[in-house]
Amino acid sequence: MKQPFDEAARAHGATVLRVCRAVLGPGPDADDAWSEAFLAALRVWTDLPDDTNVRAWLVTVAHRKALDITRTRARHAVPTAEVPERTSSVGVPGETGEEVWSAVAALPEKQRLAVAYHYLGGLRHTETAELIGSTPAAVRRAASDGIKNLRAQLTGARP
Repeated sequence: MKQPFDEAARAHGATVLRVCRAVLGPGPDADDAWSEAFLAALRVWTDLPDDTNVRAWLVTVAHRKALDITRTRARHAVPTAEVPERTSSVGVPGETGEEVWSAVAALPEKQRLAVAYHYLGGLRHTETAELIGSTPAAVRRAASDGIKNLRAQLTGARP
């Protein structure tokens, strides 16, 4: 029989907090990861099989929540007193790039998603396939066709 949630939280709370602090360092981020881990655990507690190793499961949940916070940290801008003046290295044609974004928006949905996730989002074809519910081979083909169509639209050549 599975123990009540509050007993599991008391028994394994310190271990979960140590995992969060090991990944994030001491401070409010580790405390937030600890809280998020137990909130997530509480949401699925009743569906958890009785033979589950609760400690290992809670540590896994805490580890994933800590990684989520680490990823969030990486996305935040770093404040600075002065913004450096740099020219764009993107090489987007036109002043605002509206022509490119219009061409991307005009692609068929599967090609647009494959191009966006793979080339703009940096995801592998396998990850993109999972997102859009396709196979890696189909995504690879859709991305290739999308790039071919974009080149044709932007250069005026026929695909």
